[in-house]
Amino acid sequence: MNRRKKGNQILKARAKKAKTKLAPKNKERYISKAERAKLDAESSPETVLPSD
Repeated sequence: MNRRKKGNQILKARAKKAKTKLAPKNKERYISKAERAKLDAESSPETVLPSD
């Protein structure tokens, strides 16, 4: 690989990394299965047995 091509390749790689950092992140944060179960338990009202 000649010098000019290698230099261009390095510059393109740096530009690509910088561009991806500035791009908006559309992906939602991962929530584990245990965390989802905990959130469901908190959000759903607990069943209260009527006292006789």
